[in-house]
Amino acid sequence: MFADLANSILAVADWITLHITMWILLGLGLFFTVVTRGVQVRLFAHMWRVVFSSRQGANGGVSSFQAFTISLAARVGIGNVFGVAAALLMGGPGALVWMWIVALIGMATSFMESTLAQIFKQDNGDGTFRGGPAYYMWLGLKARWLGAIFSIIAIITCGFVITSVQSNAIAQTVSFAGNVRPGVIAGLLFVFSAPVILGGIRSVARITEIMAPAMALVYVVLAAIILILHAGEIPGILLTVFRSAFSGEALGGGVGGGILAAIINGTKRGLFSNEAGQGTAPNAAATATVAHPVRQGAVQSLGVFVDTVIVCTATAVIIILAGPEVWGADDVNPATLTTRAVMAHLGDWSLIPMTVLIGILAFSSIIAAYVYSDVNMAFATSHPAGTWIVRVVSVFSVVLGALVALDVVWNAVDIAMAVMTITNLIALAALWKWGVGALRDYEAQRRGGSEPVFVGRDNPHLPGDVPGDVWARTR
Repeated sequence: MFADLANSILAVADWITLHITMWILLGLGLFFTVVTRGVQVRLFAHMWRVVFSSRQGANGGVSSFQAFTISLAARVGIGNVFGVAAALLMGGPGALVWMWIVALIGMATSFMESTLAQIFKQDNGDGTFRGGPAYYMWLGLKARWLGAIFSIIAIITCGFVITSVQSNAIAQTVSFAGNVRPGVIAGLLFVFSAPVILGGIRSVARITEIMAPAMALVYVVLAAIILILHAGEIPGILLTVFRSAFSGEALGGGVGGGILAAIINGTKRGLFSNEAGQGTAPNAAATATVAHPVRQGAVQSLGVFVDTVIVCTATAVIIILAGPEVWGADDVNPATLTTRAVMAHLGDWSLIPMTVLIGILAFSSIIAAYVYSDVNMAFATSHPAGTWIVRVVSVFSVVLGALVALDVVWNAVDIAMAVMTITNLIALAALWKWGVGALRDYEAQRRGGSEPVFVGRDNPHLPGDVPGDVWARTR
């Protein structure tokens, strides 16, 4: 019964992706690329400079770099390992090209949503901020009801579904590595996750500031070693990837393939991995203390590039280079394919390091998902109990995900994210002039030789005055 339900949910998710989400994402991403005059290309070098100088200036709050690493922790998770493997198995090597396309276009979308999150953020009164899609729907669109709908979806999706899926991924990985009882895995996850989640957003920021960049670097270095060992094969691999994207070539042995399959799986897994337009990353972006919203928009935009073009590509190349004896095996599945591929390249000794790495990737996504849920709970209710409900449910979901099979939940993630994405994109489409206005203000100040400082009142580049007191300075 549950297998049939899971398959039915998957069919619905594929239909939504193919007929609705994909077109809105690509269409609006192209629109934002045009109205920002290719911000993801023009400011690409500047984005890197901003990231490397973003650890200062928080004044006791959450720094720009910490906000970046919270969202990076969510982005660089099992979507980069299991998601890429699933995309290749079901869509062939060409799915990677569509993941790149979604990411490059999505960089403009991520810039827009994160900049808007900063413009319409609210002061917590304790030196930190909160904001995100629910807040710019409320303050920007004057549609609190739409923000309420988004916040409820986000609370459930991030606080329960995503945390369960990520802990389930850890359980599957550890089970593959050794005969460890689910109860032991659940207990260890509780021990590690409870202190961090129950400690609140500042606790998460301190952890992810170290964890997220380190784990991404370790994974990329691991991939680089494999690429160096197979340097002569790289041109052929890339040719296969591009040919498959437009010819429907399968990964091998009839596993995956077809142009439509490549597009669907590349788009769907690209969204799941980099989250551009989904409305999750803006919740982290809004927490940062910055002098100008565009600084955080630029930082978050770069996160999409790091996630997909660097980390996901590394995973895909590792898998393809492993050969058909790995990805063509009868018992192959997305949960173990990447680990098997790494073992094929480096030997059986790499099983334990890969298990630890995947565990950290998934764990970082768990604590980032908690932040997203907590921010939206603060929008839904100001009662202090709301914060603790989110924390307790998030920890409970982590334990539950390690104990039970979650095929239905896994497939439901795509639908939940599609609903969140569509709701968020409606708001972005209506508020784009605010994001573009902030960008023009930022670039005008840079051309004038000054460090950009955002002014929310009487700003000639904006459609109006920014509501609230955060940016209440006037020119």
